[in-house]
Amino acid sequence: GDFPILRMESIRVGEQAADKWEAIRMAGDLLVKGGYVNMEYVDAMAERETITTTYLGMGIAIPHGTAKAKSEVLHTGISVVQFPDGVAFGEERAQLVIGIAGIGDEHLELLARVSEALEDERVLNGLKTTTDPGYILQILGGE
Repeated sequence: GDFPILRMESIRVGEQAADKWEAIRMAGDLLVKGGYVNMEYVDAMAERETITTTYLGMGIAIPHGTAKAKSEVLHTGISVVQFPDGVAFGEERAQLVIGIAGIGDEHLELLARVSEALEDERVLNGLKTTTDPGYILQILGGE
């Protein structure tokens, strides 16, 4: 539709968070502000993390809500928060925390898009270190 998957205002670079819970909330708040989800979805993102970590590997975490929070999703989309120093997710550190909200199975499409971008190590390092939100928009927005 004409509701973009990723918008400039849903991207933050050079951020810091005390812990993964703060990082997840930051990603969730951006989804709320962007009109992608209701506030309740952010709580469901935290709830999901208690069940199973959303840390993917390679410095990436992809927090998203529980299955029952699907009704809180208004539009399919993502938010991106970059933490150059990383945020601890268990033993690992995430430099990129990508909040994901999908209507129906559309989150799978989002995951495929994100995974594809991350296969290129140079691009991945760029996403983790860039000071330009426009670069992240170009790579992950894929408009």
